[in-house]
Amino acid sequence: MIIRYSEIQTPHPTTQAVAMANQDTAKVGKRGTIVLPAALRRRFGLEEGSVLIAEEHQDGILLRPATVVALEIYTDERKAEFLLSNAIDAEDYARAVDEVRKLGLDPADIPHYKPEGV
Repeated sequence: MIIRYSEIQTPHPTTQAVAMANQDTAKVGKRGTIVLPAALRRRFGLEEGSVLIAEEHQDGILLRPATVVALEIYTDERKAEFLLSNAIDAEDYARAVDEVRKLGLDPADIPHYKPEGV
C-alpha cells in the first residue's frame, strides 16, 4: 500500500478520508529501525525477524513483506555425489563418472550409491 503525499494534502474530504483510513504512523529509531503499528503487523502477518522489501518510489518509500527462500550452494564434491548417486544404469553412471572427472575429482573418493549392474 502506498499513501501518496498528494492524496493526504488534497482538499476533497472523501479522498482525504480514504487516505487517512489507510494511514498510520511509524517511528524511525536508532540505526534506522522502523517500528510498525501493531495493527499493520497483524494484518500482514509480520513478526519479529520478518523480512521486508523497501523500495524507493516517487512519492516515498514502499515497504512490503518479502518471501525468503533458503538457498543451498553446493560444493563440487556434493555435485559429484548427486551425479553419481542419481545414475539409473551403467551407461548413465559412466557419463556421471566423466562429469565428476571434469570437476577435477576422483569418483572413487566420493561417497555415493551405484545403480544395479555397475
